[in-house]
Amino acid sequence: MYQQIRSAIESDFSAVDQYIVDQLHSTVPLVENIGHYIVEAGGKRLRPILVLLAAKCCGVSNTQHIPLAVVIEFIHTATLLHDDVVDMSSLRRGRPTVNAEWNNPSSVLVGDFIYSRAFQILVQIGDMELMAIIADTTNKIAEGEVLQLISKNNPDSSEQAYMQVIQNKTAILFQAAAQCGAMLAQADPEHELALKDYGMNLGLAFQLIDDVLDYSGDSNTMGKNVGDDLIEGKPTLPIIFAMQHASDAEVKLIRACLRDEQLAQQSLAEVIGIVKRCGALEYTQDLAEARSQQALNSLALIPSSKYRDALEIMAKFSVHRDL
Repeated sequence: MYQQIRSAIESDFSAVDQYIVDQLHSTVPLVENIGHYIVEAGGKRLRPILVLLAAKCCGVSNTQHIPLAVVIEFIHTATLLHDDVVDMSSLRRGRPTVNAEWNNPSSVLVGDFIYSRAFQILVQIGDMELMAIIADTTNKIAEGEVLQLISKNNPDSSEQAYMQVIQNKTAILFQAAAQCGAMLAQADPEHELALKDYGMNLGLAFQLIDDVLDYSGDSNTMGKNVGDDLIEGKPTLPIIFAMQHASDAEVKLIRACLRDEQLAQQSLAEVIGIVKRCGALEYTQDLAEARSQQALNSLALIPSSKYRDALEIMAKFSVHRDL
């Protein structure tokens, strides 16, 4: 399924890869070393692919969608570098995180370099409307990170608070990718809005499934440790739902695990069992499926093309990562 998505924009995807390598150049060796370490780790690059597909759907007539895709990827990469420090993560995409391989200061500062390089590229593109959307998006991502930090170790966090976190922290960058790709192609306002809505719903579906996989996936497939969210004290939707439907004793255990990392590690298998038994994963999966369908519905206004077909596949892929 992923290969079908990529095949629609293969030459542009290769151009994005080369542009990333070029833009990671620095006179400071540590910056280049860490930058290339991140690039070599791979990743599906769904956000820059979304820029390319949205622009192509709307008949982009120049190559500006290539640097724009890199801007989106760099913002995403910088957030990951900072996230891993905040979460004290040790594994991402099946490899040690930058903070684990080097140290926290290096991860934060190289993240700052990549953020600032993204905005240097934006200045070269020279579109003030794009700059405004990307600046607002980056600001919202930071707010989402802070909201998540506030909810950390809080067993009383609500589904509403969780949805606000994932909208700001994850979905809004998907939204910006799709909307800005359309804007760059000078799309009709209704097409731009349709792709903006598509991006938001795609991002929500993607994150909901990520949170399902944290309790049902495996480390080799995900490239990170199963149960990291619980161990890091994050009340994601599967845990929030479980606390609403489990027995009193089970709820007491989950609440204690959210507050105590050591207990969470010791009780991880038991908590995963509770989450699976009470229907939390099915509930979260159903919400993701609904968002994926909303994303598909948004494409009804977009003219038929192989690029729209790829966006349809991407919406399905967001909830079926194994295909």
